Amino acid sequence: MVDRVSASASRLDRVFHALSDSTRRSILQDVAEREMSVSEIALPYQMSLAAVSKHLKVLERAGLIGREKRGSFQFVRINAEPMKEARQWLAYYERFWDDHLERLQKHLAKGD
Repeated sequence: MVDRVSASASRLDRVFHALSDSTRRSILQDVAEREMSVSEIALPYQMSLAAVSKHLKVLERAGLIGREKRGSFQFVRINAEPMKEARQWLAYYERFWDDHLERLQKHLAKGD
Protein backbone atom coordinates (compact mmCIF):
# COMPACT_ATOMS: atom_id res chain seq x y z
CA MET A 1 0.00 0.00 0.00
CA VAL A 2 1.33 3.46 -0.96
CA ASP A 3 1.94 5.83 1.92
CA ARG A 4 -0.67 8.62 1.73
CA VAL A 5 1.81 11.32 2.70
CA SER A 6 4.33 10.37 0.03
CA ALA A 7 1.56 9.98 -2.58
CA SER A 8 0.23 13.41 -1.66
CA ALA A 9 3.75 14.91 -1.75
CA SER A 10 4.36 13.32 -5.14
CA ARG A 11 1.13 14.82 -6.54
CA LEU A 12 2.03 18.21 -5.09
CA ASP A 13 5.54 17.97 -6.59
CA ARG A 14 4.05 17.31 -10.03
CA VAL A 15 1.64 20.26 -9.72
CA PHE A 16 4.34 22.70 -8.61
CA HIS A 17 6.70 21.41 -11.30
CA ALA A 18 4.02 21.92 -13.94
CA LEU A 19 3.24 25.42 -12.65
CA SER A 20 6.92 26.39 -12.48
CA ASP A 21 7.08 27.10 -16.20
CA SER A 22 5.58 30.31 -17.64
CA THR A 23 4.54 28.60 -20.90
CA ARG A 24 2.62 25.93 -19.01
CA ARG A 25 0.95 28.57 -16.82
CA SER A 26 -0.03 30.46 -19.96
CA ILE A 27 -1.43 27.29 -21.54
CA LEU A 28 -3.50 26.67 -18.41
CA GLN A 29 -4.91 30.19 -18.61
CA ASP A 30 -5.83 29.63 -22.24
CA VAL A 31 -7.65 26.34 -21.64
CA ALA A 32 -9.31 27.73 -18.50
CA GLU A 33 -11.27 30.02 -20.81
CA ARG A 34 -12.36 27.26 -23.18
CA GLU A 35 -11.50 23.81 -24.42
CA MET A 36 -8.91 24.04 -27.21
CA SER A 37 -7.29 21.80 -29.78
CA VAL A 38 -3.54 21.20 -29.48
CA SER A 39 -2.94 23.20 -32.67
CA GLU A 40 -4.98 26.13 -31.27
CA ILE A 41 -2.91 26.00 -28.09
CA ALA A 42 0.34 26.07 -30.07
CA LEU A 43 -0.57 29.11 -32.21
CA PRO A 44 0.67 31.91 -29.91
CA TYR A 45 3.95 30.19 -29.04
CA GLN A 46 7.15 30.30 -31.05
CA MET A 47 7.74 26.56 -30.73
CA SER A 48 6.99 23.35 -32.55
CA LEU A 49 3.92 21.22 -31.95
CA ALA A 50 6.28 18.63 -30.43
CA ALA A 51 7.52 21.18 -27.88
CA VAL A 52 3.95 22.19 -27.00
CA SER A 53 3.08 18.51 -26.69
CA LYS A 54 5.89 18.07 -24.13
CA HIS A 55 4.43 20.92 -22.07
CA LEU A 56 1.00 19.31 -22.30
CA LYS A 57 2.41 15.98 -21.09
CA VAL A 58 3.81 17.69 -17.97
CA LEU A 59 0.44 19.34 -17.32
CA GLU A 60 -1.33 16.03 -17.92
CA ARG A 61 0.98 14.10 -15.53
CA ALA A 62 0.15 16.71 -12.89
CA GLY A 63 -3.54 16.12 -13.57
CA LEU A 64 -4.04 19.77 -14.52
CA ILE A 65 -5.45 19.05 -17.97
CA GLY A 66 -7.38 16.32 -19.69
CA ARG A 67 -7.19 15.40 -23.36
CA GLU A 68 -9.86 13.94 -25.56
CA LYS A 69 -9.34 12.71 -29.11
CA ARG A 70 -12.14 13.57 -31.53
CA GLY A 71 -11.50 12.48 -35.05
CA SER A 72 -7.97 13.56 -35.94
CA PHE A 73 -7.90 16.33 -33.29
CA GLN A 74 -6.96 16.27 -29.63
CA PHE A 75 -8.86 18.69 -27.42
CA VAL A 76 -7.50 19.91 -24.10
CA ARG A 77 -9.50 21.11 -21.12
CA ILE A 78 -8.41 22.29 -17.70
CA ASN A 79 -8.79 20.26 -14.53
CA ALA A 80 -8.24 22.71 -11.68
CA GLU A 81 -8.84 20.14 -8.92
CA PRO A 82 -5.13 19.38 -8.30
CA MET A 83 -4.52 23.08 -7.71
CA LYS A 84 -6.78 22.87 -4.67
CA GLU A 85 -4.17 20.80 -2.81
CA ALA A 86 -1.44 23.27 -3.83
CA ARG A 87 -3.59 26.16 -2.63
CA GLN A 88 -4.12 24.43 0.71
CA TRP A 89 -0.38 23.92 1.06
CA LEU A 90 0.27 27.58 0.27
CA ALA A 91 -2.49 28.69 2.67
CA TYR A 92 -0.40 27.44 5.60
CA TYR A 93 2.37 29.84 4.63
CA GLU A 94 -0.11 32.65 4.10
CA ARG A 95 -1.23 32.21 7.72
CA PHE A 96 2.42 31.95 8.79
CA TRP A 97 3.29 35.29 7.18
CA ASP A 98 0.08 36.97 8.33
CA ASP A 99 0.92 36.00 11.94
CA HIS A 100 4.52 37.16 11.63
CA LEU A 101 3.61 40.45 10.02
CA GLU A 102 0.92 41.08 12.63
CA ARG A 103 3.49 40.53 15.42
CA LEU A 104 5.92 42.85 13.67
CA GLN A 105 3.23 45.49 13.31
CA LYS A 106 2.42 45.24 17.05
CA HIS A 107 6.12 45.44 17.91
CA LEU A 108 6.58 48.53 15.75
CA ALA A 109 3.45 50.14 17.20
CA LYS A 110 4.95 49.80 20.71
CA GLY A 111 7.85 51.95 19.57
CA ASP A 112 5.54 54.94 18.92
